[in-house]
Amino acid sequence: MLRYIQNMGRAFMLPVAVLPAAALLLGLGYAIDPDGWGGGNAIAGMLINAGGAILDHLAILFAVGLAFGMSKDKNGAAALVGLVSFLVVTNLLKADSIALLRGIELEEVGAAFGVIENNVFLGIITGLISAALYNRFSGTKLPDYLAFFSGRRAVPIIAVFVMIVLSGVLYYVWPLLYNGLFSFGEWISGLGAVGAGLYGFFNRLLIPTGLHHALNSVFWFDTVGINDIGNFWDNEGERGITGRYQAGYFPIMMFGLPGAALAMYHTAKTQFKKAAGSILLASALTAFLTGVTEPLEFSFMFLAPLLYVVHAALTGLSLFIAASFEWTAGFGFSAGLIDFVLSTQVPIANQPYMLILQGLVFFVLYYVIFRVIIKALDLKTPGRDDSVLAAEAPTGEGVEGVEGVDEKSSSFDDKYSKKADQILIGLGGKENIDTIDYCTTRLRINVMDEAKIDDAVIKSAGAHGVIRPGRNNVHVVVGTEVEHVAEEMKRLV
Repeated sequence: MLRYIQNMGRAFMLPVAVLPAAALLLGLGYAIDPDGWGGGNAIAGMLINAGGAILDHLAILFAVGLAFGMSKDKNGAAALVGLVSFLVVTNLLKADSIALLRGIELEEVGAAFGVIENNVFLGIITGLISAALYNRFSGTKLPDYLAFFSGRRAVPIIAVFVMIVLSGVLYYVWPLLYNGLFSFGEWISGLGAVGAGLYGFFNRLLIPTGLHHALNSVFWFDTVGINDIGNFWDNEGERGITGRYQAGYFPIMMFGLPGAALAMYHTAKTQFKKAAGSILLASALTAFLTGVTEPLEFSFMFLAPLLYVVHAALTGLSLFIAASFEWTAGFGFSAGLIDFVLSTQVPIANQPYMLILQGLVFFVLYYVIFRVIIKALDLKTPGRDDSVLAAEAPTGEGVEGVEGVDEKSSSFDDKYSKKADQILIGLGGKENIDTIDYCTTRLRINVMDEAKIDDAVIKSAGAHGVIRPGRNNVHVVVGTEVEHVAEEMKRLV
């Protein structure tokens, strides 16, 4: 079950990866016409409508993305099954169909069926079922006279009938489920700034497991009625409220974690300062510009778990403070400088520049707290222990005494090939690989025998961390270049 949920979290990243395009289009559109919201300028209107087209169809993107991402062979046919499934269910259960079925006026249909056409939760359900159907029936063999419909072509047909049955079940279950989800969303929203703070704290704690994506879907998308990202970029909701589950991340990603990186650099031993500095500087810049923080977080997550708990608590505090003062901003991908600049153009953003001031305060907080704890407890953060630094060093830059792969013996010139080659060796060779996949910054790999994994060899390839969330299941934190490394690994295997 844990492996399934982790795979689902990884599959979430496919539809989520489309959001930066929406943020860019909407940010530019609002910048051109902040008052008319596109109504007073044709170019602004085009950009805003194009960005809105993505946000208005998030549910179908999740249905297609999860069906494809959870399929066993990542074939486009699985995505088609997800599309067919979603269309069948939503058309059978939309308000018009329910009114016709019950013989009542459209206005008398309950609210649950009125929001079914773009409900992300329903997109998730149909996407997961579609992937299961594809994995089960894509190898189906039919008699010769029906051979054309064998294999993958059979799955959409099977899915249609399964979705008819599912629609019949949801006809009775969906109103109860929707009301329950909506009540949960109202309860979380009712906690106000405290709810935002709790969410921020648990979001960071779940990062090592990869399960934070499931938590994010509750607050960021329309699963329980919160839909913070969608409402922000659609410029809907109440100013100072919409964006509260995003705004507090900007002070952490752009300022807090770079402050932690500076503290780790200043506490590094003199002989390791240069190598530690190169690693920490690259990670800090990535966090500041793009909001991708895993490379930096994994530099201390397992070496100093106490620091990571402090980081999670400070993240919760940041979201609480921003929500309390109603300083709001939003992001399409993550809380970095690029998204911050775009979000300031959205009319519903409320005093977003105060987040910069908050961020400067958190830079000092992170720096002081991390430096004091590291020195007081003599924590072995990057640069304070030769074995730690060797594990963190990129290929060819390890310290003496740590064995890696001899670059001269590699037949690959491309840097991704070299990194993939060395990670494979650290994973026990290609014969030990079952499946290879990836999400935003980490490889998600299933191996035959986890005893063959050598963390030191993997980290000497430049990996930021190695996690074992389940039996024979390993995550290797690579960074933003993870897709290229994963594709090279697949080619080598």
